[in-house]
This record gives sequence, C-alpha cells and structure tokens, in this order.
Amino acid sequence: MYMYLVRHGQSYVNLKEWEHGNSDEPLTELGRRQAEALARWLPTQAPHIDALYASTMKRARETAEPLARAYGLPIRFDDRLREIGNNRLDHTPWPEHALPREYADFWSSARPFSPTMKATADAESYMHFRTRVGMFIEEAVERHAGETIVIVAHGGVFDAVFDHVFNIGPWRHCEVWVHNTAVSKFEHVDHPYRERWRLHFHNSIEHLRGLDE
Repeated sequence: MYMYLVRHGQSYVNLKEWEHGNSDEPLTELGRRQAEALARWLPTQAPHIDALYASTMKRARETAEPLARAYGLPIRFDDRLREIGNNRLDHTPWPEHALPREYADFWSSARPFSPTMKATADAESYMHFRTRVGMFIEEAVERHAGETIVIVAHGGVFDAVFDHVFNIGPWRHCEVWVHNTAVSKFEHVDHPYRERWRLHFHNSIEHLRGLDE
C-alpha cells in the first residue's frame, strides 16, 4: 500500500494573531489557493488513487475537496483523523460548543497518558490520540493492500503516524515539521515475517513554488 499523507492548507488557527484557541476553523484565502495548487500537482505524482480520506474538521475537508474533484472520487471522512485535543477519550469529536479551549500538557511528553486539556473531563491524552490514528492506519493497511490512498489531516496526525508506523515507544515522541499542504509518501510492505514501512519523501511542497504568500 502506498499512502500519501497531506496536511491541510493554511487555516485561521495557523495565523500568529489567532487568539481563539482550539477551534474548528476554515481555510484562509491563501489556504484555498494552496489546496487548489495541491490538486493540480498531486495527480502528476500519483495519477491513480483508490481512496481519498480526510479529517472531519473544516480545514481538512476544504483541502480535500479540490483533490476529490481532480480524482473524481468521494471523500471518506473519518473522525479519527481529527487534530489532537478535538476528540474525547472514546475517540468521538467534541461538539463545537463544548470544545476545550485551554491546553494543559498538549503533547504529554512527560506524561503520555495525561489529558491534553485543562480541567476537562473526558479529554484525550496524547496516547489516546495516537491510538485512534493508529487504529485508522491499521484498518487502512488491511483494507487497501496493494492500493494507493491519500489522507488529508493535520500536523499532529503526522506526528502520530510517524510514532505508530516506526514503532516509537510511549515515552518518546517523534515531532516532524510539516508545511501547510505538504505531502509525505509512505509505503507499507507486506512481509511474511514482519511488516515494513518505508518513507519515500516527507514535507514536499513543490506545488507551492511561485505561490504568493
């Protein structure tokens, strides 16, 4: 299985002056142009894909929509691909009106099972987040053996994917830098004795060349 992992385009939550904490916001005008540029470029690298997945958050959905048009495929939305802190312990999304706003130990680097949000019952820890992302990846491997898929998600999901596929233990954390609409290509190799993951490239933003910011 080949897996192209894409971060969403620039959203209002990515702006330096943003002061509204953790919320489900759409793309900026630049983010929309980034998404359109991505939809023109990715089919030149992966002319055929078998499935297009996306987080249910607005910024991921709006990034995936141009790709859906380019490939002529429906978007398969999955709550497990939402950004860290946006789901509860049972992996279901917080309602927008109840979404926690104040972070505690966001990445839980010292306490991987501690809540990411302050004084919030049912707030997920980093390991809950990593578990839900890992569950999605394992299901994708089983469902799409020998196929090619695209996943549109978030920066935190990139970290969780790296932690999961490269077997980073709970007391360590792989933090990877990812530009808005950057693409990373993974390959899952089905081996009779042990599975293998290969990283072909990471954080590719070739499609953003010449795009005014």
